[in-house]
Amino acid sequence: MKKAALPQSFPPFVGGKIVTVDLPQQRRAYDIVIGDSVLAAAGMLIANKLGKRRCLVITDTNIAPLYLERCEAVLAAAGHELLPASIVAAGESSKDFATLQKLIEHILASGADRQMLIIALGGGVVGDLAGLAASLVLRGVDFVQIPTTLVAQVDSSVGGKTAINSARGKNMVGAFYQPRLVIADVSLLDSLPERELRAGYAETVKYGLIRDVTFFKWCKANGTQVLGGDRAAQIYAVDAACRHKAEIVSADEREVGGRALLNFGHTFGHALEAATGYGNILLHGEAVSIGMAMAFALSVKLGLCPMAEAEEAQAHFKVLGLPITPPSFVYDMDQLMQSMAQDKKASGGKLTLILARGIGSAFISRDVDEGSVRVIWQEFLLRG
Repeated sequence: MKKAALPQSFPPFVGGKIVTVDLPQQRRAYDIVIGDSVLAAAGMLIANKLGKRRCLVITDTNIAPLYLERCEAVLAAAGHELLPASIVAAGESSKDFATLQKLIEHILASGADRQMLIIALGGGVVGDLAGLAASLVLRGVDFVQIPTTLVAQVDSSVGGKTAINSARGKNMVGAFYQPRLVIADVSLLDSLPERELRAGYAETVKYGLIRDVTFFKWCKANGTQVLGGDRAAQIYAVDAACRHKAEIVSADEREVGGRALLNFGHTFGHALEAATGYGNILLHGEAVSIGMAMAFALSVKLGLCPMAEAEEAQAHFKVLGLPITPPSFVYDMDQLMQSMAQDKKASGGKLTLILARGIGSAFISRDVDEGSVRVIWQEFLLRG
């Protein structure tokens, strides 16, 4: 992982940072450009890196009225040709086979060729859909991520995981397919509802909890500024999170080892998302926040983590308005356990969980007994 100087030819943007994701095959390495108002430079960034292309923007019904026209104008001004944009319904329900098929048919009908460039303008749902479509059309075309949510900027736009959901679980059908460039403009976070911004913060502080106690301490001191719109704090947080993820992805692109640490809280969280129907009852980041609290509680129960550190992490979530207990709902314990058993990290019928020896010290565990997990579920469901 290395830091590159900003080319002088780019239009100015404030506090610019570049993080490079170094993959084993260097031709697949790519940059994450982070800054304030960096969307204005997107056309030139893409042209500088990938040449002038035939661009098709994929976005959703929330983002299109806000940023689609601006994005396409920036692309056209830099000399790119525009193909008709595709606008999908906002929300997790769009991560299904029907939407993916419609999206692919739209791309093909628009005159797809291997020199085209798909641009994902949106949050994690748009990024997942666009990336998976790009991996399938003509056996693979280039795509660029322009994430518009905090969770996408610090997590889902980086690393090449693309997927749709199945009746059997979240992100069960997909591919590892890396973008050619990621452009993270923190000014776009201004359009996020407060709840969405908080949910994205859960994926940000996660990096401190799994591997960097110093970053967690920074989050404790500056989390309110990140959520309050402070540009310097937002750029620092996105940059730090992306550097952590770039380092992890570079070492384990296809999640056969240490990359699984990024799923801290996700096995519990995905089960909650499935139980509540992937809707507005529980946002992804909220589910991850609860899942991390549960993972800490399980770690304490197993004698692995000091109670004080688990309580410190949970207290930070509460201060910033993140949930640490499941929302009121009618849950089926067996179904929750079944969802966890079907998680992508499960192996040989055994649960794989990310646990913690303390803040900044997560590890992969493949030998947790089901009874202990059920006890944690019971405790947390009673609190909700």
